[in-house]
Amino acid sequence: MQKELIYMTKSIDFYFDVISPYSYIAYKRIKNDYSDNKIKFTLKPILLGGLHKLAGITAPAFNEFKMLNMKNDCELVAKKNNIDFQWNTNFPINSINIMRGFILIENQFKEKYLNGFFDAYWKDNNNLSKSENFLHILDNLGFDKANILNGIQNENIKDQLKKLTNEAFNKKVFGAPTFIVNNKIFWGQDRLEYAIEEFVN
Repeated sequence: MQKELIYMTKSIDFYFDVISPYSYIAYKRIKNDYSDNKIKFTLKPILLGGLHKLAGITAPAFNEFKMLNMKNDCELVAKKNNIDFQWNTNFPINSINIMRGFILIENQFKEKYLNGFFDAYWKDNNNLSKSENFLHILDNLGFDKANILNGIQNENIKDQLKKLTNEAFNKKVFGAPTFIVNNKIFWGQDRLEYAIEEFVN
């Protein structure tokens, strides 16, 4: 009984950015395969570009060979896991407004928001770098566009995203997705099971 109580109070920190295809795959795997309420994930939005800058990392997107491998790998992994996926021809983009929006949205609507933008970018090949497309997605999801546009310019919202990105860096996170359980880091969608094993045990 005591073991169950401890089990229920733990969570897996999930650091992600919508711009990351592996974050998309990890999120879909969580929703498809690990929807058990006993497995708790705490969503930690970060700005991946900012994290890379802090860590002095050149992202694979800026290396032709790594980029090609990443594209092929994502398609392979998505197919293996029965996840609808289409490599976005506008990759990479600046996701700062999307990530600020996620922080701004009330908790009960965060899943709806995240699903909508993940799918728009990594399933529908939507160019979210265009403000009109960003607004169109918000409209389709039923969000108040004016409220979101005003909110993402709020200094508190900006600071929260910076704080979460700095938090990730200070915990030695260097990429997305990253899972942290019991102060142990598991990097990559292919380490999801390892993070869950740590959570369960």
